[in-house]
Amino acid sequence: MLGNGDIWEAGDAVRMLEQTGAAGVVVGRGCLGRPWLFRDLADAFAGRRTQVLPRLGEVRAMMRRHAELLSEHMGEERGCMEFRKHVSWYLKGFAAGGTLRHSLALVDSLAALDRLLDELDPDEPYPTSALGAPRGRQGSPRSRVVLPEGWLDDTDGTGCTVREDANEVTGG
Repeated sequence: MLGNGDIWEAGDAVRMLEQTGAAGVVVGRGCLGRPWLFRDLADAFAGRRTQVLPRLGEVRAMMRRHAELLSEHMGEERGCMEFRKHVSWYLKGFAAGGTLRHSLALVDSLAALDRLLDELDPDEPYPTSALGAPRGRQGSPRSRVVLPEGWLDDTDGTGCTVREDANEVTGG
C-alpha cells in the first residue's frame, strides 16, 4: 500500500510511513517547482538529514534546465509554452516582482527565458515561509453541502420505503 496526499517536505513522507505503515509514498503537487524534493526524500529514507534549501541562483538553473528539456522533447516553442505553468511554482515565496513573473509566464523562447532569468538575484536565500505550503491547483473552496429536507431524520434507514409500481408482479 502506498500513502498519498500532503507530501510537501521529506518529513511529511517519513511521518506518513510511521503513522500508517504504508510501504511507500506517492508524490504529486509537492514536487511542483521543487525537483530537489526527491533528493530530500531519498536522504530521509536512507536516514540522512541533508536537506539543503537552494538559493534562487540554483532554482534559476533548475528552471532553465526544465525549459531546455521540455524544448528538446516538444520543440522550443511548445516546450517554452509548457514551461510557463511551472514559473509560479518555482518562484513561490521568492521576491521576484509581478512584472518579471508576468513576463516569465509569457516566455516563448529559451533566449527570452535566459534574459528574464538573469534579472533574478542568484544570492537570494530560499524563502522558508514557502516550506510546507500547498502547491498546484487547489480548486475553488467547496460549496456548503445541502441535503434534502428531512434527510438526516432517519439515520438507520428503518423508515425508508420505496414506492413500487402498481403492477409489482412484472418485476419492471
